[in-house]
Amino acid sequence: MLQESGEKIEFGENLKITANRPNQLRVEAKQSDGDQHMVLYDGKDITAFTPSQGVYAQASKPGGIDEAIMFFLKDLKMKLPLAVLLVSRFPEEIENRTQALDYVEKTEIRGTPAHHLAGRTESVDYQVWIAQGARPLPLRVVLTYRNAEGQPQFRAQLSDWNLSPVIEDAQFTFTPPDGARKIAFLAEVPQVLPQGAIASKKTGGRK
Repeated sequence: MLQESGEKIEFGENLKITANRPNQLRVEAKQSDGDQHMVLYDGKDITAFTPSQGVYAQASKPGGIDEAIMFFLKDLKMKLPLAVLLVSRFPEEIENRTQALDYVEKTEIRGTPAHHLAGRTESVDYQVWIAQGARPLPLRVVLTYRNAEGQPQFRAQLSDWNLSPVIEDAQFTFTPPDGARKIAFLAEVPQVLPQGAIASKKTGGRK
């Protein structure tokens, strides 16, 4: 992430994503500093839970995974890395947005033969490494936001693919633990503070 000094610092995060189409999604995230977050969707409600702070936010969005993701990103202003990979219309979206696509090379990712492709959209350059063979799954993705200041990058290693998981409805149901406090999503809170009242983050923090 680009800091105020112009320095780029990389932060890590481990994600475990369970999708049960058409209307169930579970995302578990653990950041490099140990902080954990969870997002659940059960076909009716979207829940974001932060165990370390003992708080959760919840919003109603009946429908399916596609509608929930768009609502989560655009209306609630939350972040979900590589969310576009989870929507059912991803093949059409990437084809429509891609302005140029090149085959870079045949290589290996963690011992797996892979094809390295590089593409460009209106605002993002992307690279993807796709496994060779009968299971052509993405193994690595690099995004470069070339129109943003400092051209920040996002990198992801994708592993442990399970296309036939054992899934139960309880995995997508949120039961608040004792003492957990319900709060509103930031996008739902009226913005009454003057713009200058929000302090900027220090160098070295997440931006």
